[in-house]
Amino acid sequence: MCRWLAYSGTPILLDSILYKPAHSLIDQSLHAKMGVETTNGDGFGVGWYAAHKDSPAVVRDIGPAWSDRNLREIAGHVVSPLFFAHIRASTGTAVQQTNCHPFRHGRWMWMHNGAIAEFHLVRRDLALAVAPELFPYVEGSTDSEMMFYLSLTLGMEEDPPGAVARMTGLVERVGHEHGVEFPMQMTVAVTDGVRLWAFRYSSQKESRSLFYSTRVDTLRSLHPDLAFLREVSGDARLIVSEPLGDLPGAWNAVPEGTYGVVRPEGDEMHPFAPAA
Repeated sequence: MCRWLAYSGTPILLDSILYKPAHSLIDQSLHAKMGVETTNGDGFGVGWYAAHKDSPAVVRDIGPAWSDRNLREIAGHVVSPLFFAHIRASTGTAVQQTNCHPFRHGRWMWMHNGAIAEFHLVRRDLALAVAPELFPYVEGSTDSEMMFYLSLTLGMEEDPPGAVARMTGLVERVGHEHGVEFPMQMTVAVTDGVRLWAFRYSSQKESRSLFYSTRVDTLRSLHPDLAFLREVSGDARLIVSEPLGDLPGAWNAVPEGTYGVVRPEGDEMHPFAPAA
């Protein structure tokens, strides 16, 4: 499995989130506490949005995040109001750049923790369900990238939550046809550069961990001495596979079978279930 984080809010250095927290994502690449694996060293990726650019920049590599000098260099110089970061522990597909997250298509980014169970059995049927005009953009061999292009096929441009629900329903139907009892395990983040959606769902109702940060104004009242909280706006949000530290009151578990959306007009959380 994997660990990931998504940030939206005041433009900040990537370093502020990737390296500085006590249990940063870089620390989690060696010492994850809530993942299936303690070590997530099968590659990493970061993706971020910059002003006056229609699509995000994405940098991915196959080495471990904890020792990558280029990642350290990027994190110390790139400022962004919305970025993704992902550290990978392969569930069986090859360790190669095209299998590292986040995945990008146009203005969209996607990353995933979890797995489609028995992916080798269902891969062909799922691949045939990807729209012909989108299929040439599938570069790697992961279930995660397949989920992304299925969601784009099923209407993500117009209705991201509905498209992810339809993708999940399709994966479960195909899985059941092949005798897979619990086909889907996922926490997913997806963004169009303005809004950010996060999903937590599994067929077995035992999803991987996912947390969101408490509102900044509340954290300021709880921890008035923290300079970082004075530097970010009230709408800043983090969504993470596991907390970046043990700051009291900072982290809230995303409920099972739930999705949330972070957007300029306000945050929302809703129940999530597969759809036909």
